Amino acid sequence: MRVESPDGARVIRSSNIIVATGARPRPIPGMPLDGVRIMSSREALARRKRPESIVIIGAGAIGVEFAYFYNAMGTKVTLVEMLPRILPIEDEEISTALEKSFRAQGIEVLTGARTSSWDVGSSSVRFTLEIEGESRTVEAETSLIAIGVTPNTENLGLEALGATLDRGFVKVNERLSTGVESLYAIGDVAGPPLLAHKASAEGIACVEGIAGEEFSPVNYANIPGCTYCQPQVASIGLTEKKAREAGYEVKIGKFPFSASGKAIAIGEAHGFVKIVVDGTYGEILGTHIIGSEATEMIAEVGLARGMEATYLEILKTVHAHPTLTEAIMEAAGDANNEAIHI
Repeated sequence: MRVESPDGARVIRSSNIIVATGARPRPIPGMPLDGVRIMSSREALARRKRPESIVIIGAGAIGVEFAYFYNAMGTKVTLVEMLPRILPIEDEEISTALEKSFRAQGIEVLTGARTSSWDVGSSSVRFTLEIEGESRTVEAETSLIAIGVTPNTENLGLEALGATLDRGFVKVNERLSTGVESLYAIGDVAGPPLLAHKASAEGIACVEGIAGEEFSPVNYANIPGCTYCQPQVASIGLTEKKAREAGYEVKIGKFPFSASGKAIAIGEAHGFVKIVVDGTYGEILGTHIIGSEATEMIAEVGLARGMEATYLEILKTVHAHPTLTEAIMEAAGDANNEAIHI
């Protein structure tokens, strides 16, 4: 493989090559990222001074996390999402609860809002939005564009080698092979979910396969999604809507943190756990959590799903009291009409 860099060209020889070039923030077409008035997540992390106001375009995980962070630092935040709700890939009840919390924290949330034009000035940036057929202008000192990422696959010569690209992402099989002998791809460049822990799991699986170790493919249906705002959001598996669309006979269990002794004791009584269950066989189809330490709690459900445990096995597992994870057990109980603490 020939690699060209500012330091010159060099040839690297190897029995196997793993492409792990990641992805970069995707700009709005025609709106260049100048790093000052129009920022990507990279510049938003590296700012030396807190802006007085910011408009964030895109309310997926990145946009939501920065909205919480900047608001907590005292910046006036306007969060703009083209789709009808923030965190649109999460369960609808979770998104609704987070939006309510954000509004209570002072974040202005605009959903169903499409950016139609913008004007970058010397001291501010102004966006014109279309919301339900009406035009609205929002202005701030700076802005963050958080509408997704673009895979870093340009100029790598992958297609010339025979690899297949889909919207720039490298297509791979369960062994992370591109179909080209000794050429593999992992992480963001290999497609969604675009998560660090997914990339790490792929890297381990890929190297173990190359080394001839016992191979265990990545279970993409059991990768947790986590959003690091407050309240935290974590989920795994199917949303209620997706489960119903898939034809499952669904049972739902919910438990609010307002009924959790531990949550009340630590002053974090907002949020809830929601478990989505197959009513026929008891399979845990999905679990969705909003609240304190949600991103820590979700691992229990990942293990249960990986072991093919039913929601009844979670219910019958004795959880220590008082703990936040009791809420998962309680939600499982609610799904089976055995809730005793709500």
